[in-house]
Amino acid sequence: MKPDREQATLTKGHTMRGKGEGSVFKDSRGLWNGVIELPPLNGERRRKTIRRKNKKDLLDALAQAKSELRRLGDLPTQNQTVEQWFRYWLKQVSKEVRPNTFDGYKRTVENHIIPSIGTVKLDKLTAAHVRRVHDGILAKGLSSTTALLAHRAMSVSLKMAMREGRIGRNPAQLTAPPRVAAKTLDVLTLPESVALLKDTLESDNGVRDATYLLTAARRGEIIGLEEDRLGDVLDLSWQLQRILYSHGCGGKCGARRGADCPDRTINVPADYEYRHIVDGLYWTRPKSRKGWRVIPLVDPLRSILEQHMSQMPANPHGLVFAREDGRPIDPKQASADWRSVMKERFGEDRYVRLHDLRHTTVDLLLLAGVPEDIVMEIVGHSTRAQTREYKSRANVDRLRLGMEQMSMLFTPHELERRREIGA
Repeated sequence: MKPDREQATLTKGHTMRGKGEGSVFKDSRGLWNGVIELPPLNGERRRKTIRRKNKKDLLDALAQAKSELRRLGDLPTQNQTVEQWFRYWLKQVSKEVRPNTFDGYKRTVENHIIPSIGTVKLDKLTAAHVRRVHDGILAKGLSSTTALLAHRAMSVSLKMAMREGRIGRNPAQLTAPPRVAAKTLDVLTLPESVALLKDTLESDNGVRDATYLLTAARRGEIIGLEEDRLGDVLDLSWQLQRILYSHGCGGKCGARRGADCPDRTINVPADYEYRHIVDGLYWTRPKSRKGWRVIPLVDPLRSILEQHMSQMPANPHGLVFAREDGRPIDPKQASADWRSVMKERFGEDRYVRLHDLRHTTVDLLLLAGVPEDIVMEIVGHSTRAQTREYKSRANVDRLRLGMEQMSMLFTPHELERRREIGA
């Protein structure tokens, strides 16, 4: 009688494979083992081992695991660390969120989460580890806002880990998020706004600064404004942003960071709208359609912009505001220019951020008696749900009236009247 071939092979400890089974074998403890190859992480080979008492149960478990691998792209492993998980999560989330949101996630992971708890096993992660990240950020002298952003990144990431069955519960939801310290925003008064408007119009960047002040537009909306979106209204349906991209050439083009590359690639969601300008600068849509605004153009801004356009050299990108060489204005440079204006006028004691000019414009609109719903339309900074259609032409007349009411604050008669009453 011939010896049992399967038993003979098992005795030698060799791998037993049926057709299509992959790596299947029986160990010294009598358990059936199956090994599945997982996507490499940081260049290292990764495998998942499944064990069952009999071969049929093992093959069923392997089939289910392979199905999950095809569906999810990866599988949980008992020895997966927090660092390995978060790097995997970053690759997945890069296809789901806006580029700047992803950039914030990546910096938080690299600078705070991995250095603090990266070596912890993912399935051993607790609320105490989450608080360790909070405490580490605050110990560096960073703000509570940074700690809160880290908490939110952990919460989003670990929610996905729980959904994929890698952990049983989300540790970030078991501890309270950091409280953000209260801040008092510095805004310009009406006399300061008038004086600043006069001063900025005499400077190189004055027209751009006046546009910020008189529209409540965001930084990227103004430096990205195109000539064909400027007429009776300002069409703020696009904004200029810098987006980090990868060199598809592997760096062979020799381009510096932020410079152009012929094989540029960026990770964005499928529904993300963008148009390339040059280098790492793009026109992108605001976060939601509620952010797409049409602002009626009235004096004094209308006359200011008309004069600016008549004197401005043409640039290849059709921008209303550009550098002397015709290239777009980088967002960081726009902020630096505004800081110089603030420092020159107020010194080191006060600083109104460029984005906070929006609050100044809101104050001016309310001071002019503009109804709150019109203010919300003009600045695009709603605090309650809006159901009406986005910026229909029927709204433009009401918006124009609101802008004209604010402009009346700057007439000589009104300024003299307010001086007399001490307003």
